[in-house]
Amino acid sequence: MKFLTATAAGKGTFLGLALENGREIVPLSDLERFLDPAAAFPKTMLELIEKEDQFLPKIAEACSRAEQEGALKNFAVRTDEVRFLPPHVPRKNIFCVGKNYREHALEMGGEESVPEALIVFTKAPTALIGHRETVPAHGDLTGCLDYEGELAVVIGKRGRKIRKEAAASHIFGYTIVNDVTARDLQKKHRQFFLGKSLDGSCPIGPWIVHRSAVEDPSRLRIETRVNGELRQKARAGEMIFSIDEIIAEISRGITLEPGDIIATGTPSGVGSGFRPPKFLRPGDWIEVSIDGIGVLQNRVGE
Repeated sequence: MKFLTATAAGKGTFLGLALENGREIVPLSDLERFLDPAAAFPKTMLELIEKEDQFLPKIAEACSRAEQEGALKNFAVRTDEVRFLPPHVPRKNIFCVGKNYREHALEMGGEESVPEALIVFTKAPTALIGHRETVPAHGDLTGCLDYEGELAVVIGKRGRKIRKEAAASHIFGYTIVNDVTARDLQKKHRQFFLGKSLDGSCPIGPWIVHRSAVEDPSRLRIETRVNGELRQKARAGEMIFSIDEIIAEISRGITLEPGDIIATGTPSGVGSGFRPPKFLRPGDWIEVSIDGIGVLQNRVGE
């Protein structure tokens, strides 16, 4: 199941389910009619995440009934008729893992840059924007705007001191993040937060894919293209620290809560890794694709 948050004419803001063809969306509120009148579906992604055991069977049942009656298509909305919002905005900063692919660490600083321990920084929730929304160029602040395509994990179950072996049971699903970064600000301030948290610098989506649809996240292929040119390509299994290790390490002293988002790191091929650098410019199109999840597309504004 692929869940998203969007707006559409006549429907307002809604929580939706993307159909298998990826071209149509069904608002969950329209599925309620196929269950008993007392049934009420979640109105927000956080409500769905927090009560997935209660809601997911009902949603699956309603979809099945609607399909059997040939009604599912009747209230589906085409994806080109909606405005995608961030599928979910967490209550706290987005956790981000730095230099989690060896080749990316090498391109950012050579052998000494390869981490021996997990590197974690955060991005402000105000940086989040949806699929097809515009990334501000922030030309008055930076001339070195860069892209970083990443697989992101959405936490589904609260936990602290989570064992690596139990980490998968704390995941609700997976999505795509583009960790847009102002490299000059990152260098100037000698830390990541300001250079990583500019408004609109964290495209996410288009949706969250439930964990049941991802058999082995380590096999997921991540690719980033800028104006059609392939810049990044790797599989999640090439991470230095696996998803299970990331969850275990972060939760050693920090409680992970439903709806928390963890961006797991970017492969090599970022703009600053080229000689000369290939930084983003106004009008550039960025596409981050991950097998089984989809494609996150955004344009850099003026």
